[in-house]
Amino acid sequence: MLDALRTSLTDGTYQVGNRLLPQRELAEHFNVSRDTVQRVLKALAGEKWIESRQGSGTWVIKTQRIQSPTADAAQPGQAVTLASLIGKAFKQSEVTLDVYTLTSESLNAHVRVQTERIRAKEIAPQRIALRMLLPSEALELPYPRAKDPAYNEPMRQRLLSITRLHTASLRRALRELRTEGLVSTVDIEIRHAPLTPTFKLYLFNGAEVLHGPYEVLERRIELDSGEEIDAVDVLGVGATLTHYVKDDDPNSQGSVFVGNMQSWFDSVWNLLAE
Repeated sequence: MLDALRTSLTDGTYQVGNRLLPQRELAEHFNVSRDTVQRVLKALAGEKWIESRQGSGTWVIKTQRIQSPTADAAQPGQAVTLASLIGKAFKQSEVTLDVYTLTSESLNAHVRVQTERIRAKEIAPQRIALRMLLPSEALELPYPRAKDPAYNEPMRQRLLSITRLHTASLRRALRELRTEGLVSTVDIEIRHAPLTPTFKLYLFNGAEVLHGPYEVLERRIELDSGEEIDAVDVLGVGATLTHYVKDDDPNSQGSVFVGNMQSWFDSVWNLLAE
């Protein structure tokens, strides 16, 4: 439920000022308990997506922002979203994705939407190649971390659990397409680099880039034990991203940026990552 609502907040389903369904209807829609709904809404409020207003329900106060300086970034009247760009990439017969991220949470949610489109025969890619760079698991990261050092290890384990959950889900979702004969070639490779991600990067088919810094913030986080702690974290799913497109002019802003980011990714992939 948490992943589904986060996706809806980033793919244009909800706009700032929209009201979420009442808790009872959310519980029925997702087939979960009211207690689960309340925990999910609390988590989204902690990430500054929504706020509860006494007597009037829960309201959306933030959506994902993608700035696109390129003229051909979107069709008139159509917002550029991570979902729309991933959907565009998956319309090609060959899909290549190079991703640099902290946990892969966003990517997993959006790729799963594409796997359902493939099963519904809305799109039919013949090859999917994913390379993903994550921080080394042994690396001591500055975020997320607890304000109280006594909770640093539980916070580290929480991050590892989230990352492993989503990477395993991503591998399984894509490999099932190959197993079921829906996509003839699926290549997934995940490497870890001794770098703290300070920005998120998506490279689509060597021609488009989404890039944006992680914003550091303080918020309450619930550990697996159920205990809540104060922590320093970053906005991941909600990170503001900028969109660049490679065009026929090798000296254009989009072409230069896409080329530079591809070179950066390849250098880390080949020389630093394991």
